[in-house]
Amino acid sequence: MDTSIRLGRIAGIEVGVNWSWFAIFALLVWTLSEGVFPDQNPGLSEGAYLGMAVVATVCFFTSLLAHELGHAIVARREGMQIEGITLWLFGGVAKFRGGFPSAGAEFRIAIAGPLVSLAIGVTLILVALAHLPEQVDGVVSWLGYINLFLLAFNMLPALPLDGGRVLRSALWRWQRDYARATRLAANVGRGFGFLFIAAGIFLLIFEGEFSGAWLAFIGWFLLQAAGSEARYALTRQALAGVRVRDLMSRDPATVEGRATLGAFMDGVAWSRRFTTYPVVDDGRVLGLLAFRGVAEVPRGEWDVRTVESCMIPRERVPVVHEDDEAEAALGKLMESGVHRAFVLDGERLVGLLSITDVLRALDVAAPRRPRAA
Repeated sequence: MDTSIRLGRIAGIEVGVNWSWFAIFALLVWTLSEGVFPDQNPGLSEGAYLGMAVVATVCFFTSLLAHELGHAIVARREGMQIEGITLWLFGGVAKFRGGFPSAGAEFRIAIAGPLVSLAIGVTLILVALAHLPEQVDGVVSWLGYINLFLLAFNMLPALPLDGGRVLRSALWRWQRDYARATRLAANVGRGFGFLFIAAGIFLLIFEGEFSGAWLAFIGWFLLQAAGSEARYALTRQALAGVRVRDLMSRDPATVEGRATLGAFMDGVAWSRRFTTYPVVDDGRVLGLLAFRGVAEVPRGEWDVRTVESCMIPRERVPVVHEDDEAEAALGKLMESGVHRAFVLDGERLVGLLSITDVLRALDVAAPRRPRAA
């Protein structure tokens, strides 16, 4: 889940929000102010309900952030790299780089978030037992019970929910096979997905409950996410032990940033026909020239436009190293959108890695079905 707006860092972990978060924030404020709080706390003004809704929504997402921080902090203690936390349509997600180092580590990371939610929910419900002003009591009570409700839902044994990760860690430890454990846990996740979709359609059609549409949407999300987890496990299995050095193109054709596009076409492009070329200046990498970027420039400007003016800046191109795992490099290639990465040794360019190189390796490693006789 991509971050649209970066909010800052907490405990050294970058936090941001995806654009979809704004939609669910507004929907939740509307639902609380128009339905939940007027039913639970009748007799208050519309302004009071709106204020309660905004405060409750902000605190709700704060609790979700605390949940994800629980995952992230434990993951960092387990030696994993944390790319950040993103709040989005379905709450929050902590993004890790690479796979879990062991079944025990995955269990500890998976259970950390629910334990945070449990502590928040129980604490708020106990606070609500005190004699608080009606508006405060309404917000605190709702926050306590919603945290416990989401905890119960999140502990369903279905990937990618935390309960599904706990299940996978147990299967992984039992069977000593991460890929098989993922397939089994993903199948359970798909089962819950189909169940939620069927229940949602039933509620929507036969009971006239609009909440059925939301339930069906959650089921669809579980189906898609479980499939992604299964594909990731296959990718991890296929690329196990493979390093960037095994896949990269060594000593790629380069072009000087000061050269004109005309000189590039006459001296490089016609003899070395690639789709992208690293741009250098005295051996220092400046960026990446995509052939399509040259094609977009009118031919009459080739003798005055420089390569540097048309290149993709280095800041937008991921950097990997020869000893990096191919799986981690694939993640960088997918996230960048450029689908190319510089392979550097210090500041020296030693190769170029494309997403095609990695996908070709996956295709070679994929098991082949026997042909029918």
